[in-house]
Amino acid sequence: MRKRYPVIDIEKTGQNIKHIMRMKGMTVKDIQAFLGMSTPQGVYHWFAGRSLPTLDNLYALSELFCLPIDALIKGSREFEFRQAEDAVYRRIVIYYEKIAQLRGGILQAQ
Repeated sequence: MRKRYPVIDIEKTGQNIKHIMRMKGMTVKDIQAFLGMSTPQGVYHWFAGRSLPTLDNLYALSELFCLPIDALIKGSREFEFRQAEDAVYRRIVIYYEKIAQLRGGILQAQ
């Protein structure tokens, strides 16, 4: 069996980030401020499929959204995480969010 070389779908990835941002109740300004961007144009470029976030920004977005990076990226892989269909994935997200909350509480207590 020969595997295909996976590619990232820039448009779907941008729309996915936009969808997650809205689900989390965040705005473009929130993302801009968190990432330390001087203007929000880069975020709008992601949404329109004109560019992708840098690896550093993807890493930071995964922290902001409390999701693994793979949940942000959409591509041509045969297997992708399916949030609505995969109970294991949902459990991982819940655990990740709880760990992030605990880390935040520990950091605030210090």
